[in-house]
Amino acid sequence: MADALGSDKPLRKIAVAFDELAAAVSSVDPEVGISVANFSSACSLVSPLFGCLGIAFKFAEMDYVAKVNDLLDASKSFKSLQTLIDLDMERNCVRTAGSHTRNLLRVKRGLDMVRVLFEQILLTEDNSLKGPASKAYAQVFAPHHGWAIRKAVAAGMYALPTKAQLLGKLNEDENSARIHMQSYINASAPLILYVNGLYTARELGLDW
Repeated sequence: MADALGSDKPLRKIAVAFDELAAAVSSVDPEVGISVANFSSACSLVSPLFGCLGIAFKFAEMDYVAKVNDLLDASKSFKSLQTLIDLDMERNCVRTAGSHTRNLLRVKRGLDMVRVLFEQILLTEDNSLKGPASKAYAQVFAPHHGWAIRKAVAAGMYALPTKAQLLGKLNEDENSARIHMQSYINASAPLILYVNGLYTARELGLDW
């Protein structure tokens, strides 16, 4: 029986898209910056991963998809991530709910959570995802969530798919998955640092 994603290869698509973004970061022209269209398009490919993780990350999936959709829409008006942030600063709405700058920060956290999750999956031989997912959540999301959300996520961790089930949903075997996960880890790290730098250079902070 075909799985929900059919013959699609979301993990492979993610690896390729983020490799391209990492290459753009390594050769970025400060005057041009990183394209909102390319960034948001790559980020949209990550959305199915949250769906594959089940109820524990349902909140993250809904929030992430909404924020990415906002950036995809913003890409029609803004060429680079830095111009998007700078206009919000001019309008004094950086921290306003729904601002592109606020949404970008949350999308970046989603990318970081997936990076840590993949790192933890590659470090363990266990078929359970509870350990890797719990560590990824605790490191990236938990500091920004209230008690109620943290408790709901902890309860949902018991409904996570196994690693084998996750790879099945992603249409990957163990070897191909390891290659694509490592590729994403390597590519996303400099991209996340780049986005963080856009905030710290403007003294906007990252913990909000």
